[in-house]
Amino acid sequence: MASHIGKLPIAVPAGVEVAIKGQEFTAKGSKGSDSYTIPEGITGKFEDGTITLEASDDLRPTRANHGLSRSIIASMVQGVHEGFSKHLMIIGTGYRVVAKGKGLEFFLGYSHTITVDPPEGITFELPNANEVIVHGTDKQTVGQVAANIRKLRAPEPYKGKGIKYDNEHIIRKAGKAGK
Repeated sequence: MASHIGKLPIAVPAGVEVAIKGQEFTAKGSKGSDSYTIPEGITGKFEDGTITLEASDDLRPTRANHGLSRSIIASMVQGVHEGFSKHLMIIGTGYRVVAKGKGLEFFLGYSHTITVDPPEGITFELPNANEVIVHGTDKQTVGQVAANIRKLRAPEPYKGKGIKYDNEHIIRKAGKAGK
């Protein structure tokens, strides 16, 4: 019984160069380049524009690494070709964000402003003062940076003020009932 996800082939789009040397996998595309060390027990092959991964045995840790490796490599190929992005909305009176160099400066109702500098490979886009789009080639880093920004002022359930993902639904609560 092999990993259901691990045995799926990965299609490599045109314009993306991939190389597998032993356990080292590298991908280069229009958005950048990335590399990954494939765990022991997993072997990779690149033929006819597709990447296939095979597990050496059927033990549980090997099957887990098989599926994990396939997912990571598929995300890398997509990342260097198209990139990833997370869209955040800032909701609240007086809450806004401005660009400060490469980083961002948030005004979130605190007595101070909060500055966020992008890690390597991450860029910020500000369509307006209440929206932030995080771009990058690494899916995990993009998600982590977006989560860290959201954590600065997580949305509250009464008025919905705070920073939320654009597709996130905030479950609202009724306030105190008046007499």
